[in-house]
Amino acid sequence: MIRTEEMLLNVGPQHPSTHGVFRLVLKIDGEIITEATPVIGYLHRGTEKLAEDLQYTQIIPYTDRMDYLSAMTNNYVLCHAVETMMDLEVPERAEYLRVIVMELGRLASHLVWYGTYLLDIGALSPFLFAFREREMIINLLNELSGARLTFNYMRVGGVKWDAPDGWIDKVREFLPYMREQLAGYHELVTGNEIFLNRVKGVGQYTREEALEYSLSGVGLRCTGENWDLRKDEPYSIYDRFDFDVPTRTGGDAWARYECRMEEIEQCIRIVEQAVEQFPSEGKIMAKVPRIIKAPKGEAYVRIESPRGEIGCYIASDGKKEPYRLKFRRPSFYNLQILPKLLKGQNIANVVAILGSIDIVLGEVDG
Repeated sequence: MIRTEEMLLNVGPQHPSTHGVFRLVLKIDGEIITEATPVIGYLHRGTEKLAEDLQYTQIIPYTDRMDYLSAMTNNYVLCHAVETMMDLEVPERAEYLRVIVMELGRLASHLVWYGTYLLDIGALSPFLFAFREREMIINLLNELSGARLTFNYMRVGGVKWDAPDGWIDKVREFLPYMREQLAGYHELVTGNEIFLNRVKGVGQYTREEALEYSLSGVGLRCTGENWDLRKDEPYSIYDRFDFDVPTRTGGDAWARYECRMEEIEQCIRIVEQAVEQFPSEGKIMAKVPRIIKAPKGEAYVRIESPRGEIGCYIASDGKKEPYRLKFRRPSFYNLQILPKLLKGQNIANVVAILGSIDIVLGEVDG
């Protein structure tokens, strides 16, 4: 008779495979996981508490560091919350610039996920191709904002500065190239039998379970729930664009892969429309006081980040600093379901399941 003994296994703390510092404590019986405990907090910076001593404009750089693959989106949700409290009307040209950079950021974020996910489960070439295209997007955002990762481009009432001459044309020229490369990604990976065997039926959950765990973004849409805040609760000027919300019903790693790959296509569609509609002239900032003071009260706004619903709650007592600030960080909520998904799985599926959730640890830890 074969006798097995339960073993405690530390996966991490480490940087590769999870794109941030993360530790996973596994109890395994042979190669089967009986219990999984995520250990987080290695990147905690106390952003929300620090914000209570910062002016609203000073808080913006801190949002860059939460989901550091989607700094533009983080910038926007804070500015949007303050603008909502102040009842500010943002100039049209600024809104177009915001949408273009947020969707380029979403595209770049999905490219990081695609490349690193395939690298995590054993394929090198997709990583090299994805980062080649991401570098082109980063160069565009660098030319606009002056930074390569923590862009800090949004401002309460608009954007930091206008697009340089010829920048919109460069974005326009990049899009057909990106569409062509996306077709190559599908040809290389999407129909690959080895890849399909690694992800189909792995890390599966139902729509009811997704809602119970407060999942959002692709983590929710992969179960058939058609919910995207850009469509269902439009903000900025998203109601001016024609795009689809990708959904699947499988609820597994394969469904999440399909949704994200189709979202890349939809990002391209939105940016194509935005550059064609882009106003030839106009202001990039609303008229705001030098020192911004949100009126007394509270507000909560939410938008669609690459990882799901990111929200910003502000309570104000009328001063130049918020009385209280709180972010709803989608990676933190999406990570909750990981112990359930790993229980009963073979240890070989750990990285395949974790990578399919697409968390960013700076956002998990706050």
